[in-house]
Amino acid sequence: MINLISDTVTKPTVEMLKYMMDAEVGDDVFGQDPSVNALESKVAKMFNKEAAVYCPSGTMTNQIAIKTHTKPLDEVVCDKDSHIYQYEAAGYSFNAGVGIKLLDGKYGKINAHQVATSINREYDWLPRTKLVVLENSCNKGGGTYYTLQEVKAIRDVCKQHQLALHLDGARIFNVLVETGDSTQDVGSLFDSISICLSKGLGAPVGSVLIGDKQFIKEARRYRKVFGGGMRQAGYMAAAGLFALDHHVDRLKIDNKRARFIADILQKESYTSDIRPVQTNIVIFDLQAPLQADDFLEKLKTKGILATAFGPATIRLTFHLDVSEDDIQVISKELKGLY
Repeated sequence: MINLISDTVTKPTVEMLKYMMDAEVGDDVFGQDPSVNALESKVAKMFNKEAAVYCPSGTMTNQIAIKTHTKPLDEVVCDKDSHIYQYEAAGYSFNAGVGIKLLDGKYGKINAHQVATSINREYDWLPRTKLVVLENSCNKGGGTYYTLQEVKAIRDVCKQHQLALHLDGARIFNVLVETGDSTQDVGSLFDSISICLSKGLGAPVGSVLIGDKQFIKEARRYRKVFGGGMRQAGYMAAAGLFALDHHVDRLKIDNKRARFIADILQKESYTSDIRPVQTNIVIFDLQAPLQADDFLEKLKTKGILATAFGPATIRLTFHLDVSEDDIQVISKELKGLY
């Protein structure tokens, strides 16, 4: 089966597995795992931040960031399609005791004016606006991304109103290979950044949260509280090190293949709206009366797995385990599927 359900389905390459097995490890809770320490140092330096903490998942790094930046009765501002709202089980309320204000952006992106007008006044009956979260690229928006100028404008609003700015950068490297922006340019705009290693980069597990030293010192406490303090985590951290050294540039291939398949879908009578394809994700709606479940079942009979993003909406995600031969099969099967 050709698996386009997510870029989280990737398996370590033979070279990555060897690198993992050769890793030097220790006890990360005591700060004594050399491979974890090397990964944290590498990612922090890449984005010009002081420190980092390695965690099992992107959900955990996002939730730790929210918890560290806020206190109970504060409020977080984000787009209505943000991962922290859509796919993290309302963790912002459970873990941090904060409210959330959803903005109606476009394809998962909000703008500086929306942020400015969302900030609550200092009334007893309103939560305090404390944190803005951007997702780049935005999964539910179809892999869309912010330009540096768009982020800078939001950053200026946050500075003016003393708000923290966090980046859910689960797929930030898919963005950077398209824009050509540097990791340091991105790092300069955010107070904290969450980076996922287990999506397009191909590591089996793990995310990194970066920020200044005091922020990460507090974040480590919350990682422990959330159950994320691992021991000989260096075997997994080594996969992240390998991925950052060998799998970043090839993300251009995944992005290009997504655009190629989107062009094919654009010509098919069974599709209606296709979101702008800017990275490795293709999201499209089906023409009525087609339903997602039926479409996915038919696609499965052709040897292709995908996922539903609504009753009549489909997502295809491209990654390093999809070969050029697979792309030709996908192309052939999508043409005239109905």
